[in-house]
Amino acid sequence: MTEAIIFDLGGVLVDLDLKNCIRHFKNILGYGKITDLLDPSHQKGIYSDLEEGLLKPEEFRKLILSDSRPGTTEHDVDVCMWSLLTRMDDYKVPYLEKLSESYDLYILSNNNPISMHRCHEVFTDSGLDYKKVFKEEFISYSMRLLKPGHEIFEEVIRRIGIPSGKLLFIDDSLDNVKAAEAAGIPSLHYSQGADLVSQVDSVLDPPIPGSLAKEESGC
Repeated sequence: MTEAIIFDLGGVLVDLDLKNCIRHFKNILGYGKITDLLDPSHQKGIYSDLEEGLLKPEEFRKLILSDSRPGTTEHDVDVCMWSLLTRMDDYKVPYLEKLSESYDLYILSNNNPISMHRCHEVFTDSGLDYKKVFKEEFISYSMRLLKPGHEIFEEVIRRIGIPSGKLLFIDDSLDNVKAAEAAGIPSLHYSQGADLVSQVDSVLDPPIPGSLAKEESGC
């Protein structure tokens, strides 16, 4: 029986818009290399280094600005980074709140300090008290580990302190899902934009009483 649920962040809880982010980097910064760094699931190059904690935010910003249009600023870099994370569907807020009454909820995300600021802002704007709903956030840059590496899942299992078979991991990356399952964590491969409620309820044992799919709730 599931005792705790671990959510990926971007692409599962918070919507991603890669085209919007690329447009911001090119139009605001004149930074043409962004397409070499961005990926729907696993970032590359200096972006990946930032998410693994190998680069500090100020170091990352300087590297971006060194190939950007003269006169652009560190704040411009942050604005471009934030443009990747757009919104959170309203129906997810009451569902997460209801889930947290029966399960310990966690976040496991390949992420960085600049983007986490935006993620927390999206939560707050959506009316989600994320500090109350989520027991802990496991973020790659602070752990200095990245999904789908085996080590990050082993560390999460250790820190949660619940047998891996009683966890549920939800991610939009198939590579991450396969890695979690290899570590013994039952997992759900979430399709971006699909109804989170029906997908999660379909694998929960037991499902959350009274939970509604977004179509049923009018969202």
